Amino acid sequence: NAKFFAALKLHEVCIEFNIIRMLFLSVIIALSSFLPQAPVGPFPMVPEDQAKNSKWTEAILNTWMRISEVLYQRSLSSMVLSEENIRKVVKSRVCSMAIHPSESTILVAAGDVYGHVGLWNEGAHIFLPHNFQVNCMHFSPCNPAHLLSLSKDTLRCGDVTRAVFDEICRSEEDYSCFDFLEENASTTIMSHWDGHVAVVDRRTPRTSSELSADIGFKRTRTVHVHPVKKQYFMAAGSLDVCVFDIRYLKAKGNKPVSTLVGHKKSVASAYFSPVTGSRVVTVCADDKLRVYDTTSLSSTVTLLSTIRHNSNTGRWLSRFRAVWDPKQEHCFLVGSLAQPRKIQVFQDTGKLLHSFYNTVCLTSVCSINVVHPSQNILVGGNSSGRLHVFK
Repeated sequence: NAKFFAALKLHEVCIEFNIIRMLFLSVIIALSSFLPQAPVGPFPMVPEDQAKNSKWTEAILNTWMRISEVLYQRSLSSMVLSEENIRKVVKSRVCSMAIHPSESTILVAAGDVYGHVGLWNEGAHIFLPHNFQVNCMHFSPCNPAHLLSLSKDTLRCGDVTRAVFDEICRSEEDYSCFDFLEENASTTIMSHWDGHVAVVDRRTPRTSSELSADIGFKRTRTVHVHPVKKQYFMAAGSLDVCVFDIRYLKAKGNKPVSTLVGHKKSVASAYFSPVTGSRVVTVCADDKLRVYDTTSLSSTVTLLSTIRHNSNTGRWLSRFRAVWDPKQEHCFLVGSLAQPRKIQVFQDTGKLLHSFYNTVCLTSVCSINVVHPSQNILVGGNSSGRLHVFK
């Protein structure tokens, strides 16, 4: 009996303890509703005890930015070019490149002006899946065993698992560029040299587009999908750089969501920054690189910086394209006509951070460049079909 009453007493104590604990938690929850709550979405870095424009706050943020910049510059400086990392991969001028996301092996794909696709790992292997210049290439974001390449008449998928170049889409209108509309790479937005864009769904058996839309451009050279808000894509052409909403795309009468103004001549490329899409960098034939603030996609976006850059590549060189470093939201790379030959790295503020060069090994212009998404690897392609790997 004594043991029974002792157990009963312990049970009553446990019940009382749980009741007290529940009451305590209820009080904590009730009190928390009176505490200041962080808002949804971006939140400014302003300490609670300081004004927004405090010099102390500005100082610590500048210090943070400066030491981060120094570390990034050191990582760039550690990347060098050696003779064994230069190889002729395609037969003629490099027009497009893609780098495999593997962290253990370097695999680079290059497309040239005659339709060749070259793969470089330890050796170079050349294929001929196209009859015309290879304008654009991407490894699939969901299946790195797939390499998609675009020429003026076809979009093909090189599938290493089946050792075949599938034909995804074919058109009599000249294609110029493409990008994936979804992470699963099932749909793509494609641009035509005559200014139109088209939507292609790889899941359909036919090789024609689902939708062709007139966006009012005389020429469309590049298209690029927003990295976060996938409903938005940017098109760049003659003097036009605009952002459109894919959800409202129709055959005719399309109006842009945003317009990036200021270009005096034809635009070679325009790309969103890789993480947030809050920046856009453009290359223009008026010898200027421009960076825009696309944090808010209003009707006209703000120009952040302008950089003088000789873009007079002529007919024998591929036109320069400024590409973002996937590992750095605010830094991009672009080739240069200056001597000694180099590939330059800029901040979105216009500040030159670093120049990749080697007076012995790099003696030609690298118009087309690609950066590894996670490793410190840069590849530059020139007009003779050679690739240069800085690592």
